[in-house]
Amino acid sequence: MSIALYPGSFDPITKGHLDIIERAARMYDKLIIGVLKNSIKDPLFTAAERVEMIKDVISHVKNTEVIAFDGLLIDFAHANNIKIIVRGLRAVTDFEYELQIAQTNKVLAPDIDTVFLTTSLQYSYLSSSIVKEIASYDGDISAFVNERTAFDIKKKMKDMR
Repeated sequence: MSIALYPGSFDPITKGHLDIIERAARMYDKLIIGVLKNSIKDPLFTAAERVEMIKDVISHVKNTEVIAFDGLLIDFAHANNIKIIVRGLRAVTDFEYELQIAQTNKVLAPDIDTVFLTTSLQYSYLSSSIVKEIASYDGDISAFVNERTAFDIKKKMKDMR
């Protein structure tokens, strides 16, 4: 059974993330979406909230599991018997950063490979940061996230004001 890991903060999950999830899920028997609890970042949503949002968005993708984790990615991968990490690329700048991380992970864990998927063209500009910025000004984010996620973002933004 081939198991792959698609890690990220997913704060919030966008249609670009969903594109990578759907495509990676077709490539592997099981895809684990690893939600990073990053103590350095100040996320809009808690890890538990992000896990629930992702589960809602990907409910139609049956061979997936969503798990929150902290610590080193390779430690999480080893603990879950994962040998493949999937990363999405939007632009050349993403590649430079992701290649550096993949090469570092390969030194730390030679048994784990990283696979890069280029984001579909219609999402090549999209990031969670852009979505949050537009939402902070009460802009329309319906083209970037699903309806439930848009509702959750707007509610969170309203509660913060």
